[in-house]
Amino acid sequence: MRSSLTAVTLCLLALTATGFPFERKPSPKEKRVQYAAWDDVNVIAHGLLQLGQGLKEHVDKTKVQMRDISVKLKASNSTVGELGRESQRLRAEGEALRARAHGLEDREGRLLNATAQLRRRAEEAQQERRAAGERLSRLEEKVDSMLQGDATAKGNASEGHAIQSMLETQNKRIDDLMDRIQLQQEKLDKQNTRIKSLQSQVQQTKEATKSAKSMSRTISVEQQDSPAEIASNCHELFLSGVTSSGVYIIQPHGGLAFNVYCEMTAEGGWTVIQKRHDGSVDFDQLWQAYQKGFGSLNGEFWLGLENIHLMTKDGDHLLKVRFSDWKDEPESVAMPFSVGGEDTKYALHIQPSDTMGSLESSLATDTTAGLPFSTRDQDHDLKSDTNCAKHLSGGWWFSNCGHSNLNGRYFHSPPPKQRHQRKQGIFWKTWRGRYYPLKTTTMMVAPAEINNRA
Repeated sequence: MRSSLTAVTLCLLALTATGFPFERKPSPKEKRVQYAAWDDVNVIAHGLLQLGQGLKEHVDKTKVQMRDISVKLKASNSTVGELGRESQRLRAEGEALRARAHGLEDREGRLLNATAQLRRRAEEAQQERRAAGERLSRLEEKVDSMLQGDATAKGNASEGHAIQSMLETQNKRIDDLMDRIQLQQEKLDKQNTRIKSLQSQVQQTKEATKSAKSMSRTISVEQQDSPAEIASNCHELFLSGVTSSGVYIIQPHGGLAFNVYCEMTAEGGWTVIQKRHDGSVDFDQLWQAYQKGFGSLNGEFWLGLENIHLMTKDGDHLLKVRFSDWKDEPESVAMPFSVGGEDTKYALHIQPSDTMGSLESSLATDTTAGLPFSTRDQDHDLKSDTNCAKHLSGGWWFSNCGHSNLNGRYFHSPPPKQRHQRKQGIFWKTWRGRYYPLKTTTMMVAPAEINNRA
């Protein structure tokens, strides 16, 4: 801009110098004054008008760009502030989890010491039992040799009975010790499981903190360097030319920007809202966790009810559920849906139809209020006498605890065949009433227009 203004100024100076030469003293022979030609004056005036018009257009365009940049900077500042607070909260939770993990490790050490002592006592008791057994064997030999009427037989027999009683008491003590050792071992196993769970939560908190910091830096750099708008969903990114699946930043209308995992397909971009494949993340969370989201976008995660609501509140959207059972047989279903706000307990709206399959029918409802979301600390399901989230584990849009639950307990191997135990995991129910336990699930959303491209 500065170089172009300099060039135009130099041209004007040259034209001015050509049209209006510098005044010089006339020689005696020169008697008339020279003036610039009228055509040259018109050319210069026309050039000045064009320059003024160009400068005005450039100033107007610069004002519009500055306005856009100001709006983006305000959104960036609010987002960065929110991320800073979230990062501080995650750091505090990480410190608390680390302290809890250290306490559990100390308790595990004490349990190990107690188990070792019990094992030593059990070994000593076994040695005493062996010694008493040898003594009893010798006494039995004596008793057998004196059964022909020896007067001392009665005394030896009574001593044998006493030893037998002592052995029974000793055996009982050993059995009690073995039971206590078994109990201690079970407690130790549970303690190890809790420690691993806490360590996993600490790691997830660290990853979330790093992700929040990275997201803050990315938003600041991108919005300061470019006035381009952030896409509101993954399908907009796809339409802009992005074709690789991965983690991206989106900003739904009326909300703050946040990270999502986009799965790019031939028909368009899907925003993943839930993913489970190895059981590394505990989905038995409370209401606040389900509201904000948890897990890692590069692993297992739940995107958050508030984010899902912001993405689906404007326009028609599709929910696609892709899952596989323990025979690794994949299947997927898609259905039009929307999620209400917090005032509706993030109610799920899916209109039923004659072409729906079993999973769609389990989520569909004719009620205008939709199907509210429930967790074990906030029960909003339609079954009045049971907390379905507490009974089946994990938060979900429950109707009567019986049709589906994609956020339930994860089995690392095929669950038992008993019906009541099978329903404790991730499952869905067919129209014939059979329950199918699932191994992997992925839930994703996209605008309904993606159907026109398929």
